[in-house]
Amino acid sequence: MSAATAEKSVAAKKSAKATKKAVKKTEEVSVPMLKKAPGEEFVTVGRRKCSVAKVRLSRGNGTWLINGKTVDKAQLQEDVRMRLEQPFRVIEDENGFDVRAWVSGGGWMGQTDAMVLGIARALEKVNAEWRVPLKRAGLLTRDSRIRERKKPGRPGARKRFQFSKR
Repeated sequence: MSAATAEKSVAAKKSAKATKKAVKKTEEVSVPMLKKAPGEEFVTVGRRKCSVAKVRLSRGNGTWLINGKTVDKAQLQEDVRMRLEQPFRVIEDENGFDVRAWVSGGGWMGQTDAMVLGIARALEKVNAEWRVPLKRAGLLTRDSRIRERKKPGRPGARKRFQFSKR
């Protein structure tokens, strides 16, 4: 193989790579915004402390299904109900979606906050324009505070045994 042929093959490889990059860039630009059919679900995950909520949101009439059980919002505690409805109040559409969630771990408040984050993320997937009001309300921010681990030689994370002078 001569030097001229080698240079041509190297140049051909480079141009092929450049063409692939150009094709990828044009494909990324030409992809339309995500629009789903009315019956399709938007699946997201929300987390808080040790709780994890897998949320499926779809257009409907406001039905809530949590861990496979139908939930009447009137039966929930007032603060839990208000917190769960907050993302829908921000976008001003309280009964337009069906919510199915599987929640595990943590206590009732951690599970509630995990569901709120999952619902807010799903609403953002439904309509990208809702991101700004949801973000302003603080619903798209993951609260990263978790329980601190117990340290050796102590009764808890920071608590110490009573000091005895003598």
